[in-house]
Amino acid sequence: MYPGDLYYSESHQWARVEDGVATVGITHYAQEQLGDIVYVELPRPDEDAKRGEPLGSVESVKAVADVNSPVSGRVIEVNTGLDDEPERINQDCYGVGWLAKIDLSDPAEVRSLMRAQEYVQHVQQLTEEKGR
Repeated sequence: MYPGDLYYSESHQWARVEDGVATVGITHYAQEQLGDIVYVELPRPDEDAKRGEPLGSVESVKAVADVNSPVSGRVIEVNTGLDDEPERINQDCYGVGWLAKIDLSDPAEVRSLMRAQEYVQHVQQLTEEKGR
């Protein structure tokens, strides 16, 4: 459910880092909480992304949510397939449901993100808090 090769933010975004480029998206937990995703607003290529700031948004039948960038850098590619099929995020949030690729401006930033086990604990804590 939470791949071990990814990095995770507290606000439920993930980053897969390869050769100084981060592919980013929202986590299984985030898409599950949102429900059926019906629209995605993506950044434009060449836009700057700043860690912790909105990169775009996703709209579901339940709500609209900002997608905060887990890393800083320049957007070099977006998943235009989501324009016609935003439900790809629900179907495969770590594969065909990715949102954008970012050329990292500070690769060291990634170290401050959570690894899979830490993120699992984060989600468990949130789930327990909701149950109270």
